Amino acid sequence: MDFLNNLVTLTAFGDLTFKMVLMWVVVVALFYFAIYKKFEPLLLVPIAFGALMANLPTKGILNAPPGDVLVNQSGVIVELAVQDGQAVSEGMSIYRIAYADEDSDVGIWIQAEANGLIADLSIAPGDSVVAGQFAMRIFDKEGRGGLYYYIQKGIHLENFPPLIFLGVGALTDFGPLIANPRTLLLGAAAQFGVFFTFICATGSSLFTAKQAAAIGIIGGADGPTSIFIANKLAPDLLAPVAVAAYSYMALVPLIQPPIMRLLTSEAERKIHMKSLRKVRKEEKLLFALLVTIVCVLLVPDASALICMLMLGNFLRESGVTERLVNAAQNEIINVITILLGTSVGITMGGDHFLNGKTLMILGMGIVAFSVATASGLLMAKLINLVSTEKINPLIGSAGVSAVPMAARVSQAEGQKADPSNFLLMHAMGPNVAGVIGTAMVAGYFIATLGG
Repeated sequence: MDFLNNLVTLTAFGDLTFKMVLMWVVVVALFYFAIYKKFEPLLLVPIAFGALMANLPTKGILNAPPGDVLVNQSGVIVELAVQDGQAVSEGMSIYRIAYADEDSDVGIWIQAEANGLIADLSIAPGDSVVAGQFAMRIFDKEGRGGLYYYIQKGIHLENFPPLIFLGVGALTDFGPLIANPRTLLLGAAAQFGVFFTFICATGSSLFTAKQAAAIGIIGGADGPTSIFIANKLAPDLLAPVAVAAYSYMALVPLIQPPIMRLLTSEAERKIHMKSLRKVRKEEKLLFALLVTIVCVLLVPDASALICMLMLGNFLRESGVTERLVNAAQNEIINVITILLGTSVGITMGGDHFLNGKTLMILGMGIVAFSVATASGLLMAKLINLVSTEKINPLIGSAGVSAVPMAARVSQAEGQKADPSNFLLMHAMGPNVAGVIGTAMVAGYFIATLGG
């Protein structure tokens, strides 16, 4: 019997919680959409598997390395749950603090982020503390953190999103945008969804301006940019913002078509557009350089995204760096997609993800995306009022940054109205303009709200 009891203590069944099991339902739903519906499986499969890891009682995955524990915010120590020499484990409550900007003296419990022994305890109940003050040290002779403690540094140090943009640039042809510059307006119009949601979130008084900016950027349907701005302005919302952005990217074929059909007539959907002129290599190279210079001068806070995007594109269009282009298009973007996706998913722990605020963010995210889609469509219709050369309004919905999924949806809806209509290359113009536009808007928010 003792042997069986000891065997049970070695398992992790006792560490399972109801919220963990409930999140398994979310994981199964994500796997279903990715595998059976084929909605952006390259994104959703890593995210879903990361969410599964987040909702299992793992060891050596998320724990921080032992080291100094610093007070995270100014306030008063209400209660201490540890003493010098005591063994602690990841997630164990170590002290309770009432923050200085809160009226209640109940406070919140702070949990240990590493396994080890408490040493050099320097706080006591009743102490007034300031953010960054040394509280105690957690000592462990091995001194190692979990696997994803280090992998997630690619998000926290803001390396993954720009590297994804490098691959996107190497995969993208900016020729359709150069050949039809008017489509830049469609990509710009789609950013209205970002600002609309930002205003709504700020006006609700439930979110700060920084949090509202991170939520609003979901409307751009650009996962890397959403992660980039959330990490800078609202790291506490990184998980729901990133999951919403990537989920709505994946669900473009479900969300956009009803809006497209609602806001366009059958006659408009049948509009044929002239074949695009062939864009010379020199034009594409000059475009990449000019966009880099202009965007960095206008919004320097977007430099990391814009520069990597245009570096990838310049490598592609130069015609002399085939090996580098192949690496950016394949090995680099594929590896980063796996690491980024699982790093996003692993933030979806049930304790933090299953709450009312997360549901509100998911709801506001779909509003942002829907308004962005509608804005692009309406801008195309407005252009048609003042232009003799008509634009098929369906390509306006591609102004969101979901490259190339949104352009494919425009093509599919156009062919439903007229099988002889080919809109894919025309839709790529606003699609890539949306990528640039969303990065610029993110840089604007970071510059004005502080990163």
